Amino acid sequence: MHTVETLQQRKLKVGDSIPKEIELAETLGVSRTVIREALLRLRMMGLLESKKKKGAVITSPDIFAIMSKSLNPHVLTQETLKEIFEIRLVLEIGMADFLFKRKTNKDIEELKEIVRNEPEIADKHLFNISHEIAFHGKLYEITGNESMKKFQKMLLPVFDYVHHSGLLGKPIHLRKFVSHKELVDILDKGTPELFRKAMRHHLENHFARLFE
Repeated sequence: MHTVETLQQRKLKVGDSIPKEIELAETLGVSRTVIREALLRLRMMGLLESKKKKGAVITSPDIFAIMSKSLNPHVLTQETLKEIFEIRLVLEIGMADFLFKRKTNKDIEELKEIVRNEPEIADKHLFNISHEIAFHGKLYEITGNESMKKFQKMLLPVFDYVHHSGLLGKPIHLRKFVSHKELVDILDKGTPELFRKAMRHHLENHFARLFE
């Protein structure tokens, strides 16, 4: 990756045009064909794009778009799948402070509408992909963190796959299950600490299956 090192040495940043192929070839002492292939790889990685009158320009890559191409449950190892499953659990519990800092009355009303439209039995279901997308997707939206929202969209299909794949222990039927509705009530009137504890109980069955 000598081409990348050369660009770094010139302290080029996002939006800057890179040197012409011939200049890079002379600097590195290689053929223009080698340079052309290297630049093609950088374009495929989302690090370069072509612009009129500026030529090849350094860009900030969409890392989640790149990751999504390889985040296919069918081509990942069982250990990787379980680790991705764990990442989502950590994110759900850890977002409490961001939710309480950035929530609005409109957000709370939208969450109430979401849980109102869920079937009554949904509170007893430990994982239903359509309910998860609607409810938890809204939570990620409230955080205001665009990267977290993109990551969540990538994680949910993997989470759903692992949940039904047999990689974990059998689901445990809990006597007390913190529902989406109860989480909304806490987000509306409670505290970040209460929400963290409630979300932990909401996800309890998933932890139990990991640790059994």
